[in-house]
Amino acid sequence: MNAGIPQFISVGKGALERKIAVRHDEGSKLGVLWLSGFKSDMQGTKAQELAKWAQEKGITCTRMDYSGHGESGGEFTDGTISKWLEEAKAVFAEFCKGPTIVVGSSMGGWIALALAKAIAKGEKLGTGTLKGMVLIAPAPDFTEELMWKQEFTEEIKREIMETGRMERPSEYDDSPYIITRDLIEDGRNNLLLGEPIPTGCPTIILQGQQDASVPWEYALRITERLVTDDVVLTLVKDGDHSLSRPQDIVRLLDAIETLRS
Repeated sequence: MNAGIPQFISVGKGALERKIAVRHDEGSKLGVLWLSGFKSDMQGTKAQELAKWAQEKGITCTRMDYSGHGESGGEFTDGTISKWLEEAKAVFAEFCKGPTIVVGSSMGGWIALALAKAIAKGEKLGTGTLKGMVLIAPAPDFTEELMWKQEFTEEIKREIMETGRMERPSEYDDSPYIITRDLIEDGRNNLLLGEPIPTGCPTIILQGQQDASVPWEYALRITERLVTDDVVLTLVKDGDHSLSRPQDIVRLLDAIETLRS
């Protein structure tokens, strides 16, 4: 598959159907699956460096954009954790045919953990298996724990509940995030941190201690929930939320190499 040309799969039915963009580069039986963060896409620095590395190693690499993100169809404001998880499951089932290392960044860490939990509990998603996960500043439950409980004032909460949405300035571009009531309420149906999270595979977490979006202590909460499987947490003292610097990319690729062996 030409890395410059995305292909599309349909997810959902009827009015809920959306076209999901996927960039899939076929290689060896072992594969990696990239899951982006909230309002991010598969053309970001980490995703592209991962694809380049996988090509050099001859490893299968799959990247996707959630609906309302990047090259996929749909509106961002129609998105929820349940929909984006459904899309990730569909891509995993369609493209991840063998042992796969899932790499999830920020919200992608939430999606990755939920995907792993589903597989560990017996949900059949094609022929792929989880060999491991690398989570970069993972943010499971962020809609509730980081936004609703910590960031939002009572005024903002009231605005969301009464109008169905609010605008939140973006740190990365001029267009604001629009946070919907559906996103917040659906997030509560997908919370993970209230109980142990089975993954069935080893996990490596990379977390910057200068992260202004996800406090580094949050990663400790996640490790406490991964009680049945191996987990390694690396704290990067001068690392931010993105962890996209050259030295951060090296850490990411080294982590994947560790899980390959």
